[in-house]
Amino acid sequence: MLDSALPVLYSFRRCPYAMRARLALVAGEQRCELREVELKRKPAEMLAASPKGTVPVLVLDGGAAVLEQSLDVMLWALHRHDPLRWLAPERGTLDDLLTLVAACDNDFKPLLDRYKYPARHPASEGSARDDGARFLQGLEDRLAMSAQLAGAHATLADAALMPFVRQFAMVDQVWFDAQPWPRLQAWLAGWTASELFTRAMPKYAPWQAGEPGVRFPPD
Repeated sequence: MLDSALPVLYSFRRCPYAMRARLALVAGEQRCELREVELKRKPAEMLAASPKGTVPVLVLDGGAAVLEQSLDVMLWALHRHDPLRWLAPERGTLDDLLTLVAACDNDFKPLLDRYKYPARHPASEGSARDDGARFLQGLEDRLAMSAQLAGAHATLADAALMPFVRQFAMVDQVWFDAQPWPRLQAWLAGWTASELFTRAMPKYAPWQAGEPGVRFPPD
């Protein structure tokens, strides 16, 4: 039986923002009650906690506090417990990590959307892919210096960027695999094959009001 004092996480498995939040909860060993959301039928309980209607949403202390942004969820989890040192890069500072995450969210993510959904953005697919490729080349260059984006061990930035790089790759996997990015390709493959990623990505049935969610991370 779930502890009613656990934080409640509203999540959608394929959402890259929710994915990065789940990765940090796994890395930080923070237990919560996960409620998988159907985006076409968002639970009233989630909307009451966070009217913006996007995931992830982490409800703390029975609603006394609500975290509505994926980066806030990551920082909350890792400030509580950071055994993998995701907040302590070998190269640079935490502020440098946050700057890289901001570049992903503000610059790369809009390009990913235009590339992934060309019907919504006429005549932009090619240019969006080319512009996105320049961002990815920057990651390839960083990985020439170390196995992860800020040193030998993974950090918040690796976990925050990986879901979006993964989505970009999946739009045209053949094209992505043909690019001269061997380090980036190996980095992405390593993340998606990791135990941590596997623990963050189980499939759950959509949550129904009145029913308990599932304990997350899974044992």
